[in-house]
Amino acid sequence: MNAVRDKLPIKQNLSIKGKLRRYLLTQLRLTNQPTVKVYRGFGNAEQIIVHGTVFRRSAFPRRKYRNGLLVNLFSLIRLFAVRPYVQARVRVCCGQESIETMTDTAGYFWVTMPLNVSLPPGWHPVRADLMSQTITPETILAEGNGQVLVPHSTTLACISDIDDTFLISHSANLAKRLRVLFTRNAHSRQPFEGVVAHYQLLAETRNGTDATVSASNAFFYVSSSEWNLYNYILDFSEKNNLPTGVYLLSPLKQFRELLKTGQGKHRTKFDRIIWILQTYPNQQFILLGDDTQEDPSIYASVVEQFTRQIRVVYIRQVHTENQPKTRTILNRIDAMGVPCYYFAHSNDAIQHTLKLLL
Repeated sequence: MNAVRDKLPIKQNLSIKGKLRRYLLTQLRLTNQPTVKVYRGFGNAEQIIVHGTVFRRSAFPRRKYRNGLLVNLFSLIRLFAVRPYVQARVRVCCGQESIETMTDTAGYFWVTMPLNVSLPPGWHPVRADLMSQTITPETILAEGNGQVLVPHSTTLACISDIDDTFLISHSANLAKRLRVLFTRNAHSRQPFEGVVAHYQLLAETRNGTDATVSASNAFFYVSSSEWNLYNYILDFSEKNNLPTGVYLLSPLKQFRELLKTGQGKHRTKFDRIIWILQTYPNQQFILLGDDTQEDPSIYASVVEQFTRQIRVVYIRQVHTENQPKTRTILNRIDAMGVPCYYFAHSNDAIQHTLKLLL
């Protein structure tokens, strides 16, 4: 049955309480209208992965970046004052193909769509529609647009952590992490010195048989930060000219969990990395992380299961107390035949890349 493209009209006969609530939401730059957020997905010649979140209440995108403390604090709080749409019916479309799914308890959906016609390398548009479940005929309540990446056939690809790998976050110290989050914004936060140059080098590095390929290496950013911060991280990455890539973050958090931001289950981070490696079995990957949390242990487990696919592991030195433990883990990785480089400054990592991969 074909869906009706018109969305439902907004009811105007609001009570005084309803009008007051709508006014407060407007002042807070929040909306109670259903919203579909489609994140950047990825795929190959046989299938694509499309994912996103459906919201009952969500924040409007930030329009201005000012450095006032209250402005930044308020803007961050809005990202966690959201309400997911649980068990929503979602229809995902790519070209003439479509597939349906339901959102989970966090409003999140993830579908693997088989392709009848292969997509060429590059970014491709996709759409996700929130479908009515009780209205006849079928009605689209909201829609969201996104993109999926089908990487070019380069030999290398990169998987990078975010917090304290390229974005200074103080993940090992909750008080410092929250202070940075509450007092800075995506345009005033800082990357580590030299990290952008290193990532741009990795994006353009040719290795092995792909020396004549002109396309950039694919980048995947996998983090324990929540989907609440997706636009925040995307804005930061674009402002600082980091390689365009796919972002895989942790489940949405509610306002009551704001103080636990960045404290997601690290097992899910491992699973997300495995999905990427299994999607591209013929590519080798460069893993980039830091020593503030569990990156070394996660990467060691990845190397144990996918030794052939890991070309090199880079770990940034951030947390002094973790250095002995980290060196022990990296020695284990090195013993499996995968080079590791534990560095304090990105310029040193650049020199290592130039010697190893060029």
